[in-house]
Amino acid sequence: MSNQRRAGDTNFIIENNARHVWHPMIDPKVSAENPPVIVSGGDGVHITDVSGKAYLDCTASLWNVNVGHNRPEIKNAIIDQLDKLAYYNTFGNASNPPSIALSALLMEMLEPEDMARVMFSSGGSDAVEGALKLSRQYWKLAGKPEKTKFFSLKNAYHGVHFGGLSVSGGIPWRRAFEPMMPGSFHIDSPHLYRNAWTEDPEELGEICADMLAREIEHQGADTVAAFIAEPVQGAGGMIVPPANFWPRVREVCDRFDVLLIADEVVTGFGRTGTMFGSRHWGVKPDIMCLAKGINSGYVPLGATVVNKRIVEAWDKDDPMAPIMHGYTYSGHPLACAAALANLDIVIEEDLPANAGAVGGYFLERLGELTEYPSVGDVRGVGLMLAVEFVKDRGTKEPFPAFDPYLTAIQKSCMDANVWVRIQANKMIFSPPLVFGNSHVDTAVDAVHAALSRVDA
Repeated sequence: MSNQRRAGDTNFIIENNARHVWHPMIDPKVSAENPPVIVSGGDGVHITDVSGKAYLDCTASLWNVNVGHNRPEIKNAIIDQLDKLAYYNTFGNASNPPSIALSALLMEMLEPEDMARVMFSSGGSDAVEGALKLSRQYWKLAGKPEKTKFFSLKNAYHGVHFGGLSVSGGIPWRRAFEPMMPGSFHIDSPHLYRNAWTEDPEELGEICADMLAREIEHQGADTVAAFIAEPVQGAGGMIVPPANFWPRVREVCDRFDVLLIADEVVTGFGRTGTMFGSRHWGVKPDIMCLAKGINSGYVPLGATVVNKRIVEAWDKDDPMAPIMHGYTYSGHPLACAAALANLDIVIEEDLPANAGAVGGYFLERLGELTEYPSVGDVRGVGLMLAVEFVKDRGTKEPFPAFDPYLTAIQKSCMDANVWVRIQANKMIFSPPLVFGNSHVDTAVDAVHAALSRVDA
């Protein structure tokens, strides 16, 4: 049997499931004892497993298949590019048409943020790593080489490279690989449901922004390179910040001459209801990290974009000016061709507006779940939503990760053909941006039924 035929042999695939692969973010023993669902097909907002069972995809795979599965426009763009050039590197003085066209499109889309240059990569973790490295290089070129420290938020998730993990604020992601990169510091996130100070969102935004300012003063502003944050915290708990938080953070960064990096890996290209998450809060970052929705995951791609202020530092003759950073697949022709077709869909179908409208309906319907005693909080913006489960509403004691109660809820939803994701004590909803109200009804009705069944 040829290797290609093996992939189409269902018995062979089932037999080898979890036998050779270490899967991300799970104990290998768990995968061995509970083999993963083998997803073998997808169309629109649905996916199909190897047995032929279809599910409503409420996660867009991993926050990223924004335009839906099996879009012919993107497949045709990849095929057309394959007929011309499958791959060539972009190091030195080599380039390719799709990467050039995509760079121009991104600068048009990011004109309100004054972005001026882009470095392509293979995904979100790469994009964050590029942002951290470029921010340090910027300060060396600006004559302030001691500005090397990074500030970020607790509960933040910034990828899996050592730099990104160092500025990530979730202990479970970091613990096995510590110690992390020195010079990384965390402040409390503006988590309205779980904070020690207030239930007033505006007051909380002020408290957390002031905490950033005080910590920068304590460390010395002349040693701080950048503050990095997600416009809406995703993997760390689906934390929607108060409306005043990001504008106040921008003020703090300007006051202390600290760069502001927006990790838009999840929020970019429409998920919050605006084209970019930073724009949702009316803020212009200095650097933005993009991936996921840039081409809906059809071919791996990430991007780090920088504004005009950053670019000006490279205008001078300086032995430190060469950008000694990049990846073999930076500006991959197939990935960029997929992105161009994907972003045509995002723009022409106005998916940010759809995410805002459908997300509002989704949040309203999820609010019904507060009738169940285990539902402590429902929150979200656009098509980024979460239901947080607690053992006790009064104390807000969370269910531990992998608690049988949570596992039973997830299984019930999956049995009802609704694919949901439980992370820690939260059910995360991040569906394709082409979701409609009828899909929302199917998803929420399945969760209703699951909670009723498990509670009974």
